[in-house]
Amino acid sequence: MRAATDLLSQYAAYHRDQRNIASHFIGVPMIVFAVGVLLARPAFVLGGLALSPAWIAFGLAAAWYLTRGSLMLGLAVSACVGVLMLAAHRVAYGGIGSWLGWGVGMFVAGWLIQFVGHWYEGKKPAFVDDLVGLLVGPMFVTAEAMFMLGWNKRLLAEIERRTGPTVLRDLAKIA
Repeated sequence: MRAATDLLSQYAAYHRDQRNIASHFIGVPMIVFAVGVLLARPAFVLGGLALSPAWIAFGLAAAWYLTRGSLMLGLAVSACVGVLMLAAHRVAYGGIGSWLGWGVGMFVAGWLIQFVGHWYEGKKPAFVDDLVGLLVGPMFVTAEAMFMLGWNKRLLAEIERRTGPTVLRDLAKIA
């Protein structure tokens, strides 16, 4: 049970280039949305409530986020992912072609954007070394957005103490 500070610091070590972080603001929500679309089917009714694999995965992820030691961050990332799941379900019920087009298309596009960001970074994605990085990605993006709004400067300072500040890597120096 690693705490949010440890998880975010480990993830941040792979994400110090500002262009890579910016790519995650686009790519991570696209991927989360795509997974929601693809897992929105099949839906089944349980006690009058329509459930899908996406909502089950969301419930498990939200429980994980809420137990990382930062209630505000856990609530914020759960709310963000929840909104993406709602939107994903609306798209998923359009028809098979729409469901697969949105799901696969957004998934592939999101990962392409991520890989472009990691090219700027010069490092592989964090999940390659630790699969938990797939869950930390949405937490990282949410935390970065909250930091931009002035939230929890102590957490940001601790992450930067452990991993260094964000930079714009000089691509001209790559030999």
